[in-house]
Amino acid sequence: MRILALMENTCGRQDCKIEHGLSLYIETAGHKLLADTGASPAFMENAKTLGVDLDAVDTVIISHGHYDHAGGLMEFCRAHPRAKVWMQRLAGEDYYHGERYIGIDKHLMKLPQVWLLDGDITIDEELSLFTGITGRRCFPEGNRALMHRRAAAHMPCSVCTDEPDSFADEPDSCVDEPDSFAHEQCLVIREGERRVLISGCAHNGILNILDRYREQYHGEPDVVISGFHMMKKTEYTEAERQVISDTARELAGYRSVFYTGHCTGEAAIALMRPVMGEKLKVLHCGMEMFL
Repeated sequence: MRILALMENTCGRQDCKIEHGLSLYIETAGHKLLADTGASPAFMENAKTLGVDLDAVDTVIISHGHYDHAGGLMEFCRAHPRAKVWMQRLAGEDYYHGERYIGIDKHLMKLPQVWLLDGDITIDEELSLFTGITGRRCFPEGNRALMHRRAAAHMPCSVCTDEPDSFADEPDSCVDEPDSFAHEQCLVIREGERRVLISGCAHNGILNILDRYREQYHGEPDVVISGFHMMKKTEYTEAERQVISDTARELAGYRSVFYTGHCTGEAAIALMRPVMGEKLKVLHCGMEMFL
């Protein structure tokens, strides 16, 4: 299995563009696929630089409904309409960080190559997707600022639609509630006896995702590729440091190897690395892995 980071926050090759986003190109025996499409079409430029033929991509997995994972999808779909895109139906809802919209382009939901899901699915013998992550152990603190905006009392709202003249626009027609991240899905790739688990940001918490994986697949993945959503612009509080340390200690007990980056942040990685040692690898844009 070949995995190539087409987009990531940090530079692994000077000839690649970087942005706050994630996109992975994956080759298996039966597929050429993308896991997420970054915040913009820049991942497509990186693919060309890295010698990746996006015309050959047959499958696209969107991990959740945030712009930094699906921002390049519309341009990709225009250029490559034959690739099938899989995302949760809830990924098309309205997601905010404060007053900033961080959701995806709503027009994506109407594209014929986009398959909207309502939970788990087995795509084929190699690929499956799971959701239903409800645990809250070591829940990332950064999630608490992320909101799901929905219509109040079942009333559609102009803020929540691309047709503002169709619905009432009273200020109280929308309510913000903490994001449950029910729109997050995780990809499992099976190749022989090996299992690779891919999660975009692990908003639900990487430990809770692994708990759900164990329920579904009755074991531990060989490799996990995921952001841990621990990045913060200010200093960590003692409670936040404790969550990071507790997470690292538990991950160190897995037989899995963990590749992380994007929303994990350098400070969190520095706290986790002494605990996890060689079980923790750091992703960079342009990085290539053979698993």
